[in-house]
Amino acid sequence: MKTVEELENLMTGPSAALIEDMVKIEGNIIILGIGGKMGPTLAVMAKRAIDAAGLDKKVIGVSRFSNGTLQQELESAGIETIAADLLNEEELKRLPVEKNVIYMAGNKFGTTGNEHFTWAMNAYLPGRVAEHFKGSNIVAFSTGNVYPLVPVYSGGCDELHQVAPVGEYGQSSLGRERVFTYFSQKDQTPLTIFRLNYAIDMRYGVILEIARSVYNEKPLDLSMGHVNVIWQGDANEYAIRSLLLASTTPTILNVTGPETLSVRWIANEFGRLFGKKPVFVGAEQENALLNNSSKAHKLFGYPRVSIREMIEWTADWVANNGETINKPTHFQERKGEF
Repeated sequence: MKTVEELENLMTGPSAALIEDMVKIEGNIIILGIGGKMGPTLAVMAKRAIDAAGLDKKVIGVSRFSNGTLQQELESAGIETIAADLLNEEELKRLPVEKNVIYMAGNKFGTTGNEHFTWAMNAYLPGRVAEHFKGSNIVAFSTGNVYPLVPVYSGGCDELHQVAPVGEYGQSSLGRERVFTYFSQKDQTPLTIFRLNYAIDMRYGVILEIARSVYNEKPLDLSMGHVNVIWQGDANEYAIRSLLLASTTPTILNVTGPETLSVRWIANEFGRLFGKKPVFVGAEQENALLNNSSKAHKLFGYPRVSIREMIEWTADWVANNGETINKPTHFQERKGEF
């Protein structure tokens, strides 16, 4: 893989299981907040699955589309687009009420100092959306940040673990879940809460940040010494298929890879591939932000892309100066301050 086009073609290829499930998903799919890092590839994967199944249904993407060429790129891929600010009540009311909703809107980075906007996006807006799409199947993206840090030997938080978010981003994300759940029960709206942490591709994410630290011989902080990751293509597939899990007793689903990964081990793997010695600062703490995604793996199977493939692909991408999205994940953050 040498180009973004090759990467996105790989990432958006639907599995046989997704194509089979797409036949079972009745009605069009509307994606709210399609302009984020995952939305475009999720939409294209859904459209490719629809086409492969020979179905006549739409994928509709909603975003402000305030700059760049994303709207045109999506349209050329066969995805209908609507430019709208979801916080604008009149623009929200004009959106078509489709049978299936994937809700990806939210705010994380820049929360500190702008907490009111994060709460509006993450906890107020979901109520307005839930009222507009009353009765639709909704997959609401959430985050593993609703859980506390847990011992690295624990296997991570499963869906039954008590939530205890650290910081206002995690707290507002739990607010999003609670508001969606309120309207799900009030209006009998089927809901899946999709608790994702650390979807990656070669242009963005934890694996890329570790790779760049090693390649550029920059110190790597080990204080958050263990992580979970999942290939973005696998996370997108899980999200689409989760429309079939939506229930009026909301389904909660953790979404990440199967391993508890050592940051030190990942860095040493990149060191081996780059022929460089990683530079570490700090030391691994006894706890970390870790999710247990065994429920999703039982439902959908293990991710198709393994951690070693992610590492090898990313090493090649970094060594060849591949295009990246310049947005740090702040995965080392232990106080929830984004």
